[in-house]
Amino acid sequence: MNVPLKDGQITDDGRIRASLPTLNALINEGARVVIVSHLGRPDGEPDSQYSLEPVAQRLSELLGKAVVFAKDTVGHAAEQAVAELDECGVALLENLRFNSGETSKSETEREEFAGKLARFGDAFVSDGFGVVHRKQASVFELAKILPSAAGLLIETELDVLERLTVTPERPYTVVLGGSKVSDKLDVIGSLLPRVDSLLVGGGMLFTFLAAQGHKVGASLLEADQLETVTKYLAQAKELGVEIILPTDVVVAASFGPDAAHTVTAADEIENTEFGSNGIGLDIGPETALRFAEVVRASKTVFWNGPMGVFEFPAFAAGTHAIAEALTKTEGFGVVGGGDSAAAVRALGFDDDQFGHISTGGGASLEFLEGKPLPGLEVLGWQS
Repeated sequence: MNVPLKDGQITDDGRIRASLPTLNALINEGARVVIVSHLGRPDGEPDSQYSLEPVAQRLSELLGKAVVFAKDTVGHAAEQAVAELDECGVALLENLRFNSGETSKSETEREEFAGKLARFGDAFVSDGFGVVHRKQASVFELAKILPSAAGLLIETELDVLERLTVTPERPYTVVLGGSKVSDKLDVIGSLLPRVDSLLVGGGMLFTFLAAQGHKVGASLLEADQLETVTKYLAQAKELGVEIILPTDVVVAASFGPDAAHTVTAADEIENTEFGSNGIGLDIGPETALRFAEVVRASKTVFWNGPMGVFEFPAFAAGTHAIAEALTKTEGFGVVGGGDSAAAVRALGFDDDQFGHISTGGGASLEFLEGKPLPGLEVLGWQS
């Protein structure tokens, strides 16, 4: 239920819709369902801009039945909402992160909060795949207190991730974007031995260009990652994996939706009229065509991270090109959650145009990196 909000309105209800199969399965069996979730990053106390009340309203529409909203987490409102639930009734508690016990670094505090949540149910179904990489009260400790199982969404996500890591059809292409290369280094290291092609866009591309000796102006650059990127470029060559970097980029005078901009070769960024002040905000049209060609020809594609600042129409073309190509591949295309999922929906694509849109974000990346996922391990899952 952790969905993006703007001015109190949900801008992308994809995660809510992804939860419906599990919720309907429980309701159809006559269960009383108490939903717990977080939204955003409030600082352990109530903050109206992060209230789950709009989610309760949207969930009521999608389920076709009233969802009772409790305006606290484990207080009187929550107790009353749960106590008054009829058979097949549904209640949503307020944002769990309004209580500091949810994300506390103290195991004792998390256990105390989880114990209060456990009073509201006889069993726990964990279906928030986007948080299984976090040891939080409602993810980890609650599953130790009540009889627990994974929901249908988690089952689907794990099936998809197995297709990406154990049984991928080839050629297998990974498309990585987003702002920081440091966020993706571990997943690059894990996937390089498994893939045929790696396409690099987004803000992270400039660290790759700099590692090849190119000047990148005022573009996003993580200088402390140059040595690691250089190592991965060399490793890819040894493995026979093709790392495809942009040959052209869209360079702007500043960061903004109306900034003056031009297309230039990737190794000529500082030779535009903006000089060393130019900032790269998207892959160029030549690169977009090349990337799209590779994606369409692949049998398995995993995409995580926009190609540019897709929120600004002038710099959304690269991301749009990848999304469109992914809808046209005959293979299995996965949109890796987070900003990528938000981008395809914001750009007008429908979920059913893709093989899968993950709800995972960071959880998916940590799975692909081979890191432990406490929210799954507590359910008895073995990697």
